[in-house]
Amino acid sequence: MTLLPETARQIDNQVAQAQAEGHVPSLVLGVVRDGALAHLAVAGGHPRPDVDLQYRVGSISKTMTATLVMQLRDAGRLALDDRLEQHLPGTALGALTLRQLLGHASGMQREPEGDWWERTEGVDLPTLLAGVTADKIAYPPHTTYHYSNLAYGLLGGLLERLTGTPWAELLADRVLGPLGMRRTTYAATEPFARGYVVHPWHHTLREEPRTDTGAMAPAGQLWSTVEDLGRWAAFLADPEPSVLAAETLTEMCAPVVISDLDSWTGGHGLGLELYRDGERVYVGHGGSMPGYVAALVVHRPSRTAVVGFANSYGFGITTLGRRLLTSVLDTEPAFGQPWRPVAAAPDAEVAELTGRWWWMGTSLDLRWDGGDLVAHVRGERVSRFTAEGTDRWRGRSGPENGEILSVLRDDDGRATAIDIATFVFTRSPDEAP
Repeated sequence: MTLLPETARQIDNQVAQAQAEGHVPSLVLGVVRDGALAHLAVAGGHPRPDVDLQYRVGSISKTMTATLVMQLRDAGRLALDDRLEQHLPGTALGALTLRQLLGHASGMQREPEGDWWERTEGVDLPTLLAGVTADKIAYPPHTTYHYSNLAYGLLGGLLERLTGTPWAELLADRVLGPLGMRRTTYAATEPFARGYVVHPWHHTLREEPRTDTGAMAPAGQLWSTVEDLGRWAAFLADPEPSVLAAETLTEMCAPVVISDLDSWTGGHGLGLELYRDGERVYVGHGGSMPGYVAALVVHRPSRTAVVGFANSYGFGITTLGRRLLTSVLDTEPAFGQPWRPVAAAPDAEVAELTGRWWWMGTSLDLRWDGGDLVAHVRGERVSRFTAEGTDRWRGRSGPENGEILSVLRDDDGRATAIDIATFVFTRSPDEAP
C-alpha cells in the first residue's frame, strides 16, 4: 500500500531538510504499512542510500535478544521472575530477575568495565562475567528506570548457556531466517555504509571503527538494511506465530517501568521502548554505534511503522522517525481489515450463546468468530473467549483477558444466562440474574 502523493512529498521534504540541517552523509527512512515497505525517503550521497545498503542497527539488536528470551520462556525453559544465577551463575548480581534485566529495571550500571565497548574489540563471556561485581548496581532494583547495555550482554550469555548455541547462531536460526531477514548480519556485509563522526567546525568526516563487540554483541552488534528492518517492524506490528505468539509480543509491549515520571511520555517493556505521542503509543527502539544511528518506531494498532538509518553519530533519527510516523497517521486514511465470511457455523449449543445478553441495563453481544466467542459491550469493549471445556470459555484478550465465561443452563439444557467473572447476563433486560 503506497502513500498518498502529498504525504510522500511531505516525508521526502522532511528527510531532505533533516539531512541538510543535521550534516548527515547518508540518511534513509522507510514507511511500513500492512507488512510491506510503502515508501522510501533518502537523502545524501555518501553513499547514496537504497533498500539493500547495510548500516549498523545498534541497540535495536536488544529487541531481537529479548525475543529469543521470550521464545525460551514460552517453551518452558525459564520464567521471567527467575533469578539470573539460575541460568547464568558466576556473577555477583545473580539475584536480579530476568524481567528486571529485560526492562532496564535491574539498577545495573550502564556499561561493562574497561574501555568503551562500542569502540574496542569485545571480550569473551567468561571475561565479561568476571567483571560483574557487586558494586555494579547504580540504583536499587526496580525502584527507577536505568538503561543498561551490560544487562543485555548478560542476557545474551544466558541464552548461550541455556541453549548451548552462540547468540548469533541462535538469532539466525530462530528469528532472522524464519522472517526472511537475509541481509541482517553479525558483521558488515557489502554493500554497507561506512560510519562517520562529522567535524563540527569544518564538516569533514572521520571514519569510525567497525568492532566485533564479543560478549556484548546482544546489546548492539547487528547490521541491517531498511528492507530487513521493515520486516522486523512488520513482525512487531503483527507477529509470525511460528516465531513468537501474538500474546507474548503484546506482553513485551506492556510497561515494566516508566522512564519519564514527570509526564509519562516514555517507558520500557520487555526489550521494547514505549513512546507516547498524544493519544497514541508507539513501540520500538533507537540504536547507535560509533558512526551510526538507527530508528524503529511502530504503531501496532494500524500496522504502520517508520524505520531508518544514518551514518553520522549523534543525529536524532529516532525523534525524526517518530515525527514522520505521526505525520503518516495524521494524514493517511486508515483502512480496516476486509470482512470475510466464516467458513463453518458453530454447533447448536454454541450458536445458542450468540446474540444479545443483559446485565444491569448493560448490553453484551456475543458473536462467533473463527472458533472463538467475541463479546462486545456497548459496541466498544471487546473481549475474545476460547473454549476451555463444556460450557466454559477463557478470556484471551480485551478487558476480560484471563477471566472465565460460564454458561448456565436450565433442567432442559437451555442456556439461560452467562456468567463472566461473577457478572451474570440474562437474555432480557427485565430479568434478574
